[in-house]
Amino acid sequence: MKKPRIAVIGVGYMGRFHAEKFAASEAAELVAVIDADASRAIHGTDYKPWLGKIDAAVVAVPTQQHFGVVKDCLEAGVHVLVEKPIATTLEEADGLLELAAKKSLVLQVGHLQRFNPAFQALAAQGGRPLFIDIERLASFKARGTDVDVVLDLMIHDLDLVLALAKAPIEQVSASGFRVLTDAIDIANARIEFADGCIASVSASRVSQSPVRKLRVFRHDAYVSADLQEQRLRHVRKGGDGILESEQVFERADELRAQAEAFLQAVRGHGAPLVTGEQGRQALALALQVGRLVEERLARHGS
Repeated sequence: MKKPRIAVIGVGYMGRFHAEKFAASEAAELVAVIDADASRAIHGTDYKPWLGKIDAAVVAVPTQQHFGVVKDCLEAGVHVLVEKPIATTLEEADGLLELAAKKSLVLQVGHLQRFNPAFQALAAQGGRPLFIDIERLASFKARGTDVDVVLDLMIHDLDLVLALAKAPIEQVSASGFRVLTDAIDIANARIEFADGCIASVSASRVSQSPVRKLRVFRHDAYVSADLQEQRLRHVRKGGDGILESEQVFERADELRAQAEAFLQAVRGHGAPLVTGEQGRQALALALQVGRLVEERLARHGS
């Protein structure tokens, strides 16, 4: 099969990394790097003239533009890998899912931590989670502030929780605060599932040092994952007491793994690891958390 012709649309912070991965891939031909900012673009500021000349596109424009750009690509018969979140509303997400299904096209969402080897090893373990605790802290950056911390950072971990819990959601509660922007900068969500599992998810974009920690508690054991360092620490009950062990994974390039998975799906070798439907589920939960935070702030006059 001929190498898929790829365009990267939007080459800001994430887009330029996408362009580097596809440019280095032997399984694809990067033919266009497009950005509304002419100083960053290589092949122009308008993606529309390229839609008849490409097979697939990476959409890394600002979140508010996701729906319009992805819709144009799908209507032109172009497979899409779109940065998270898939869209800004569920109505937009549903429209994209319907269009992708109608055209039999790949619609993959860029939830990058699914490709972290530590998380993949954790997710492959058996046993029902009893409690999931995730903490994601980041220092303040101007980029990403077009959305609140829930859609900027927490949505990654909400996606991980959904991938681990695999049960219907029964109840969600959330709190958060504005600190350095007019949007929510720090938030915590508690998610209760129908099988009794509970997840606590915290995210901040106003912290001093980056942290990405995940702990999963099961009957007789728990696993602590350092997603930043890509390692797992296992603690389990043994016949002679508490047993501890650690797994350290060879440093993986999650962005390259994501690109390779997208190309495999484009070539017809199975569904992508993070489908449009899963991206929609993460968005639905993120929007619910954001709404609950705003309602709580309104009650307390913040």
